[in-house]
Amino acid sequence: MSVSSPDVVQKLLVRYERLIEISQQLNSTLDLTSLLKQIVSAATELTDSEASSILLLDDISGELRFELASNMAPSETDNIIVPLEGSIAGWVVTHGEARVIQDTSREPSFFKTVDEQLEFRTRNLLAVPLKARSKVVGALEAVNKVAGERFNSDDIKTLTILAGQAAIAIENAKLFQQSDFMSEMVHELRTPLLALKTSTTLLLRSDLPGHRSSEIITTMQGETERLIQLTNEYLDLARFESGRAKLDIRPFELSRLLHECIEIVQPQAAEHDITFLKDAREVEVAGDRGKIKQVILNLLTNAIKYNRDNGQVALRTELVDESDLQMVEIAVEDTGYGISKENQRSMFQKFFRGSDTANFTTGTGLGLVIAKHIIEGHGGLIWLDSEVGLGTTFFLTLPLANPEIRPLTAL
Repeated sequence: MSVSSPDVVQKLLVRYERLIEISQQLNSTLDLTSLLKQIVSAATELTDSEASSILLLDDISGELRFELASNMAPSETDNIIVPLEGSIAGWVVTHGEARVIQDTSREPSFFKTVDEQLEFRTRNLLAVPLKARSKVVGALEAVNKVAGERFNSDDIKTLTILAGQAAIAIENAKLFQQSDFMSEMVHELRTPLLALKTSTTLLLRSDLPGHRSSEIITTMQGETERLIQLTNEYLDLARFESGRAKLDIRPFELSRLLHECIEIVQPQAAEHDITFLKDAREVEVAGDRGKIKQVILNLLTNAIKYNRDNGQVALRTELVDESDLQMVEIAVEDTGYGISKENQRSMFQKFFRGSDTANFTTGTGLGLVIAKHIIEGHGGLIWLDSEVGLGTTFFLTLPLANPEIRPLTAL
């Protein structure tokens, strides 16, 4: 009977103490994105691995997809579907058991697509099922034990315990999101629905003047459009929060996209005599053109809605460096009423509408939340700077597809 050395025992004690600490952190987190990042980081740390990843079964399609991987950008995992048959993760999910592959080159069921797309070499891996309430919801993987070592029984035990805690935390976060989102959604839908109900009641009155009928029908058209916008944005947000939203990342010319966005909002700006100041570089960015267009249109529309008559909206770009990556920074600046410091902290929260502009216009309160999901999904950032009485500037960054810098041009 072999006896573990004091150093090995001490190392295991430190690992299990860390595991307890991490489990407590997971149980206190209800934000799904933050939770997944914590799980991946913990799996890498506790198994002394080069990388780790989480794969979850899609609630609707039943497909097994990467949700997060420590060695992949979010955009790289978007279109990867891992087969339930013909992959290690698929076997783990199907059988509900852990599996260790000490040499992937000798394993016929190893799914090579991910390595091929990332130009990454998986030498060995450990995969365990994510089980929540006797149901397997996905798999947690640790890849490439450091220093060329092999995964051992202690690694399996550690990752299995972590996966058990992680699966419950993931399910709790999903349930919290669904409950919170549904209650807010119902509340927001009630207003236009009540307006439509009142309008139809009025239209049925025999003594209603003809001109009033036209006014009520116009109101009903507006409320119907509002309902369509609400449901579209609810669906967008639900897809992002569930991880089902996929970005089609391709190179595209940014200034051309900005041209299109300005042309779309120009009639709206003209109604209030708002003019545009434009200054941008001709650069190619790597992104989902349709989603980026959605973000820019949202920011420009807000810059017009919350502006003053005869005001201005400035649209500028410049090249910046973020974490050794060259990015393009886009700024949308208005000369409106500004946002208080207190309200600035909540601008990217669901259904938030600042009291500073409550009397000027209404919206769904989801546009900026969706914009944040889109930009962060590209590996960029979005933030704002505002001063009451002077105006607001929204900033966002996107990765360049081509590092070549071209001369400044007008849009």
